[in-house]
Amino acid sequence: MKNKERRPGAKPFPGAKPKANGDAGRPRPPKGGDFAGKPNRPSTGPASGPAAGKPERSSSRPVRRSPAEDGKVASPADTAPEPARALTARTGDRPSERVPLILESSGAGDFHLIDSGDGVKLEQYGPYRIVRPEAQALWPKALPSHVWDKADAVFTGDTDEDGMGRWRFQREALGETWPLSLLGIDFHGRFTAFRHVGVFPEQIAHWSWMKEKIEAADRPLKVLNLFGYTGVASLVAAAAGAEVTHVDASKKAIGWARENQSLSRLDKAPIRWICEDAMKFILREERRGHRYDIILTDPPKFGRGPNGEVWQLFDHLPLMLDVCRELLAPKAVGLVLTAYSIRASFYSIHELMRETTRGKGGLVESGELVIREAGLDGKTPGRALSTSLFSRWVPK
Repeated sequence: MKNKERRPGAKPFPGAKPKANGDAGRPRPPKGGDFAGKPNRPSTGPASGPAAGKPERSSSRPVRRSPAEDGKVASPADTAPEPARALTARTGDRPSERVPLILESSGAGDFHLIDSGDGVKLEQYGPYRIVRPEAQALWPKALPSHVWDKADAVFTGDTDEDGMGRWRFQREALGETWPLSLLGIDFHGRFTAFRHVGVFPEQIAHWSWMKEKIEAADRPLKVLNLFGYTGVASLVAAAAGAEVTHVDASKKAIGWARENQSLSRLDKAPIRWICEDAMKFILREERRGHRYDIILTDPPKFGRGPNGEVWQLFDHLPLMLDVCRELLAPKAVGLVLTAYSIRASFYSIHELMRETTRGKGGLVESGELVIREAGLDGKTPGRALSTSLFSRWVPK
């Protein structure tokens, strides 16, 4: 599902002129259209589904939903066009800033980065060692070739992040799934055609931060996880005591997430699994006046919606972030944006976050997520591999 070129006749995302309005009461937006599309990390769905780039996040298929307030997967009902939503002309001082902030992980639970170099990386995922392409590993490998040759699985094929390929098993064919654990959450690893295995370990830094905030709170926090993929972040939040709303456009990813919920013995945890386009969902949440204490969002670089609408990160991210700001509760703990596989400086999303949160106070901290090599034993620090850009608003 490589959606790299704009097709003739594709509908643009509905826009509108900015409206002057503060943080206070927002009028109901006028009628308009909708969008979807989540390609860049192999996609499991539209820009509203799992972050592109996550296994099988295929282009965009419309998915119907119902409220699913009982925690079951939503299955649609309304097909009416979503109202168009204009950007808000923000006023007030911009939040203070902290840049650059490098959030580093050396691994957690069953994952660590063993070595990297020459355009590939060697990782440990539970009992398996796997080799995957990594364009940012410009340096030579640190470990000898015989170590790399003993990998259990090697991904071969298209080196683009959203490209398909296949796994080559060095000694014997491996099962479709295998057990993994991170931050106390049990889940299934799975070899997918998009090189991914069911978890994006660079997010460990954000998940650890979120877990600490939830556990330290004097009340149950409400967490919104957009482009939630296989649900590891949602399960980390729920296990820590939060009420979670997980949104992903892929039925397959939602099914995988529900499997992970059972594996983690969290079947009774307060999680709403919503199978829908993320933008359509948050627009409706805004109109309903629903609010969240923590919002995680990891949108794709490019995507295409079910009716030909086009999602372009640089064109449409401002609106998505603007709506997310409106969904923050009065005593919100944080809004986290991750931008994966884009050619830009973290300053681009940093300044966008500061403009979006004008008048809200607090602090915007932005930079990169990196994973530190940990050697064969998982305890020997090596080089840092950059994985994603991020920006995070937090109250002071």
